[in-house]
Order: sequence, then C-alpha cells, then structure tokens
Amino acid sequence: MIRLLAFLIVVFALGLGFAWLADRPGDMVVTFSGYQYQVSLMVAAVAVVAVVAAVMILWWLLKSLWNSPYTISRYFRVRRRDRGYQALSTGMIAAGAGDGALARKKTKEAAKLIRSDQEPLIHLLEAQASLLEGDHEGARQKFESMLDDPEMRLLGLRGLYLEAERLGDRNAARHYAGRAAVMAPQLAWAAESTLEELTARGDWDGALKLVDAQKSTRQIERDAANRRRAVLLTAKAQALADSDPAAARTAAIEANRLAPNFAPAAVAAAAALFKQNDVRKGSKILEAAWKAEPHPEVAELYTHARPGDAVLDRLNRAKKLQEMKKNHAESSMTVARAALDAQDFSTARREAEAAIRMDRREGAYLLLADIEEAETGDQGKVRQLLSRAVRAPRDPAWVADGVVSERWAPASPITGRLDAFEWRAPMERLGQLIDSHDDAPASAAPVIEALAKPTSEKRPVEVIDETRPAETASKDAGNHEDHVRPITAAAFAAVPTDAEGVEPAEELARLPDDPGVDPDEEAEKSPRRFRLF
Repeated sequence: MIRLLAFLIVVFALGLGFAWLADRPGDMVVTFSGYQYQVSLMVAAVAVVAVVAAVMILWWLLKSLWNSPYTISRYFRVRRRDRGYQALSTGMIAAGAGDGALARKKTKEAAKLIRSDQEPLIHLLEAQASLLEGDHEGARQKFESMLDDPEMRLLGLRGLYLEAERLGDRNAARHYAGRAAVMAPQLAWAAESTLEELTARGDWDGALKLVDAQKSTRQIERDAANRRRAVLLTAKAQALADSDPAAARTAAIEANRLAPNFAPAAVAAAAALFKQNDVRKGSKILEAAWKAEPHPEVAELYTHARPGDAVLDRLNRAKKLQEMKKNHAESSMTVARAALDAQDFSTARREAEAAIRMDRREGAYLLLADIEEAETGDQGKVRQLLSRAVRAPRDPAWVADGVVSERWAPASPITGRLDAFEWRAPMERLGQLIDSHDDAPASAAPVIEALAKPTSEKRPVEVIDETRPAETASKDAGNHEDHVRPITAAAFAAVPTDAEGVEPAEELARLPDDPGVDPDEEAEKSPRRFRLF
C-alpha cells in the first residue's frame, strides 16, 4: 500500500512538472566540440527522463544476472523447506491422532528436508513417535537431549515430568517440575506439582511465595489465590501452634481474613487467641463462622472457650449458638451434647429428637442412645437406637479422594492435591437406610371369624394357599399329605357347608416350632372365634 502511494506521488509530480514546462515554452542550447545543439525545453526534459529510466533498467538487468545463481538456489531451498514443513505438519497431526507409523514416516521425511537445529519441532515429533511405538526409553533419551537446548529445555522437562508420572515416580516428577517452575513460574503444571511438593515437605513459606507468583502472573484468579493462601496459612498456624504461638496467631488471623467462611481457619485463629486469653475476639471469629455455616469443630471450641467454665455455662454458650442459627440440625446437636454433660436429660432428649427430625443421621441416633443410657439405662432402647444409627446416613466429615479424616488437612494424602478435603457426607453404606415407618408400632394380628356350621367329614381339610398357583397347590397336596399349610380365611371359605367337624381326639400333630395353644386359654375363648398367629 505504501509503495503504491509513493508511485502515485511520483507520477503526479512528473505530471505537474511537464505541465509547468508546457506552459513556459523555451529553448535549450548545448555547445559541444564546436557544434551547437538547440532543442525545446520540453524535448530536453523528456530526453533526460528517458536516459534516467534507461540507466535504471540497465542496472536492474545487470543485478538480476549477477544474483541469478543465488535466486535459483533460494527457490529450490524454499521449495524444499515448504515440503519439510508440510511433512512436519502431517506428522504432528498423525501423532495427535495416534498414528505411530505415519508419524515415524513423516519424522524421517521432515528430518531429510529440514535441519533439526533449525526446527526444534522435529525433536518433539520424534519423541512423540517413540511414545506411540511404545519406545519409552528412546523418548526419554530424546527429552533428555532437549535439556541442552535453551529453546527446547522446557519441552524436555515437560516430557520427563510426564514419563515420571507414568512410572509413578513422584519424586522425579516433582524434581523436573521444580526446575521448570524456576525457569517459568507461569507454567501451570510445573507450579501445581511444585506446590504439592512444598506442601508435602511442610515448606509453607515457599508455597505461599509460589502462590503469590501465580497470582502476579495471572495464572490463577484472585479468589482462587486467596483461598490457597488461606489454606496454607491455616496449615502454617497449625504447625506453629505449639512452637511459635505468636506466628501461629498472625498466620491464622490472616487466613481467617482471606476466607471468613473457612471453618479450619476460624478454629485455628480462635484457638490461637484463646491461648493468649483473648476470649472475646476469638469468640467473635467463631460466631461469624457459625453464622456462615454451622460446624461441629466451631461449636466444640466455642463451648469450651474457657476451660474452667461449669457445665451450665457451656450449655448457655451452646444455646447462644443455637439462637444464631435456628432450625439447624447442628445447632440442636450442640445443645443436646452440652445438656447431656449438664445432666439436663429432658433438654438433651428434646434437642436430639429435633435434630433427627431435621436431619436423620448416624450421630443424632448415637447421641440419643447416650442420653437413653445415661437417663434410664434401658439397654433394649439403647440397642434399638444403635441399630438405627447403623442404618442411618453417615455424618459429614472431611473427605478427600475417598479418604475420610477426623481432622482437616491441607492436602490429600493420596494425590497430594492442595485444598482437597471437603466437609460433606461420605459415601453411603450399602443397605437400606432409615425409613419413615421405622418408628411405627407393630400392627396386631388380624382376627378371622370361624364358620358357623361345623364340618361333617372326618378327614383332613385341604388348605388353599392364594399366594401359589393352583397346580402347585394340588401337586403338593398329593405328594405331602401330612404337610401342614398356613390357615387362611380363603381356606375356611372353601370348606363345604355340609362338612363334619373334626373331633378333638383327631387333632393334627404340632410341628416342633409350633408353640400351640394353652388348653385353659382355649377353653375360655369362644368356639366361634379363631385367632391367627
């Protein structure tokens, strides 16, 4: 575009110049070797322009002839390079698609057309082809050779990191990730692996610096960075709680400021403040965390904020928490535990039953069983509550990668992932859970009226079982004459009206597990009534 504009400007200037000369006629006289040449001014100007153009054309021709060997060689070199890049592109696509044979073929073709020192991607394609062919040792050697090239060093570290992860060598993987993180902190895979390594070693300050570097490079968002800092600061506060209480307090308070709804941070901050007798500030932190989301660790620390408090004082503090979060199962559970410690069994039972109504879970039934045993000592009711607790949904706990922990931890013990633990209910047990009809009393056995007319035939009465097909019933009747079937109302309805009754002397023999009927009790009953059992 600029060239076209410059050409138009030159043409426009020449046009203006010739127009100016045309408006001002004149002659130009040139004397040379005794001869005098006289031409008009316009002709002289055209001659000058033509000479300049001829010189320029001649110079271009001479330059083209001089550079023709280089031009020809460059043409073939560019053509060869284009073919090499085409082969490289096809090979990368084949490697991504999992075609190892085509990737290897295109690797050799690209290596012939392009020098590997000019195009580092040939090394990557060769390593990918080796991986597709199952030659992991060759791929590892290729990745190691990349470490000598500053341009390919990060790529080589990435390949060695993935190979170490495949072999399960976490130490080697973290070593390569650490080297990559030093060179390029913006790499997510290197930063994450290094963060896991620092967390596993307990190097909380190093992990915090790495999180700050991730935040500064905008690798992670601000909220995610604040969450990670809160987790790391909480872990640091827990580690320094006994050795350096002042540093633990500072770290815990900062963690609570970054994540006010994070229960472990609130518990760590409040515990550090309670150790320094700052009960008021620690209680405010726990109250704020409780209002956000009730947690049993918050309630436990809040009710025992003062070790010397009486049980009634702890009960009052538990009730204060309940006022902050009404109609919540955890609030009722907290009051029930404190009331049980205070021997206030009526309050404890009422709150435990309220917790069960709001959230049927294992801990509520276990607490109610403790209350029952402490108040009445009725082992039957205690066993009944324990059986319900076994079938009830489990209480929330700290869960990470399938591992259930009683206490919060900053990283998963399985994968080492930071902030992996979540407060939720673990996987449910196999089996039926508590149903709403479990508390319903057992229904009484139905009473069926006997027939008015006695039977007239002295023979066993065939009982028809409605729950089985008629063919099966008749077959069983023929093969097992002495088999006693359950007595049902349908059996009485099927007895003929003119049948004779069975005398007491011919009473059917009882089965070993048949308790029978007490003769005295049978005499008192009406002969026209029959009770099933």
